[in-house]
Amino acid sequence: MSRTVFCEHLKKDAEGLDFQLYPGELGKRIFDGISKEAWGMWQSKQTMLINEKKLNMMDPEHRKLLETEMVNFLFEGKDIVIDGYTPPSQ
Repeated sequence: MSRTVFCEHLKKDAEGLDFQLYPGELGKRIFDGISKEAWGMWQSKQTMLINEKKLNMMDPEHRKLLETEMVNFLFEGKDIVIDGYTPPSQ
């Protein structure tokens, strides 16, 4: 049975995550207030950030940058901006 949450990113009721995907208090906040749809959107943005900025997930500074961008995207409504990146034309 799926859970419904009020998604802070999408600003609507939507299907919630099945379990806490991120550790700690931030993970609880994501589990309680972010939908599967918004989390999927973040995962796409995260992949783009890791690839375009050549982030190394073994580097604590890179992980901190990614966490900051995640909070900005999911809770602050800020889109991901990468200098010099232009999306592919459709």
